[in-house]
Amino acid sequence: MDQAVTSPFPPALAHGAIEEVFTDVFMVSGAMETVLMDLDWQFSRNMTIVRDGERLILINTVRLDDSGLAELDRLGKVTDVIRLGALHGRDDAFYLDRYRARYWVTPGLEADDSNQARPLDQTSSLPIGDASLFQFRTSNVPEGVLHLNRDGGILVACDALQNWLRPDEHFCDVTRERMSGMGFFTPANVGPVWLQAAEPAAEDFSRLKDLNFRHVLCGHGEPLLDSAHEQFSATFNRLFQC
Repeated sequence: MDQAVTSPFPPALAHGAIEEVFTDVFMVSGAMETVLMDLDWQFSRNMTIVRDGERLILINTVRLDDSGLAELDRLGKVTDVIRLGALHGRDDAFYLDRYRARYWVTPGLEADDSNQARPLDQTSSLPIGDASLFQFRTSNVPEGVLHLNRDGGILVACDALQNWLRPDEHFCDVTRERMSGMGFFTPANVGPVWLQAAEPAAEDFSRLKDLNFRHVLCGHGEPLLDSAHEQFSATFNRLFQC
């Protein structure tokens, strides 16, 4: 009798369909279950997918189920995985193993040596032709933001920039109540838990405001389109007087 093979990777959790936000830029939202501050949490998170010809680059990975993977494979071939933030990365190893993809991480992030991670920086050849990296310099935890020079400028963020307008179907009741009281459901927000852990200084957000962008695709929350620079600048002014 055959024994079931135990996967070394965390299982796929509930998620939605892949949606095209811009030409060759896609997002999919799914659930995340974790322990933070000794408490159990269940909330939503987003993966961004950038297509470059037939190549697919995954940012802030979310493991998809079999039907989701089939949908992903119809878009192209996964060649690269990018990890921008210290608090993400749960599903990176699954995609690296499945597709034998290259791994890129924000400098300062610890990575399994077997994954042969390549550090992202402002001078290296990034896996997306029109992308550049913004890196927080004053943060206690490594965090980066990708800038795509297309469609008026698109930022792809991890935890620092969030746009949760309301809890969605991927939240459990306890987490929904807890995060409502912590101010998570705020448009164009700086992530409250990230802000507490990272303790960034105003100078980082002054540099971020200098970037040319109209849209932000966050690791958490809905895409913020067209007015992202104005809305996030107002948040930075409110929080950091910059």
